[in-house]
Amino acid sequence: MPDRNLHRQLKEIIIAELNLEDIKPETLADDDPLFGDEGLGLDSLDAVELVVLIQKHFGVEIKDMEEGREALTSINALAEFITARKSESEGS
Repeated sequence: MPDRNLHRQLKEIIIAELNLEDIKPETLADDDPLFGDEGLGLDSLDAVELVVLIQKHFGVEIKDMEEGREALTSINALAEFITARKSESEGS
């Protein structure tokens, strides 16, 4: 079951930290693409910022480009990635 609080928190962080003032968290669907012409339309510089933000806010590191490509596709993918990483680190 998805953690709605995590989804909301991710949306708020992305909107605030990437200065997307004209976007409201409630208008961003969890499965909207973060990059490209659809969804948020973020670019590669935003991707670098997102990687840093995820580490800063959640203590989770995206280790390489492939992992980043998968984790940064949508809010859902990002939330799943963070949840999985946190449970991995708690289990070790």
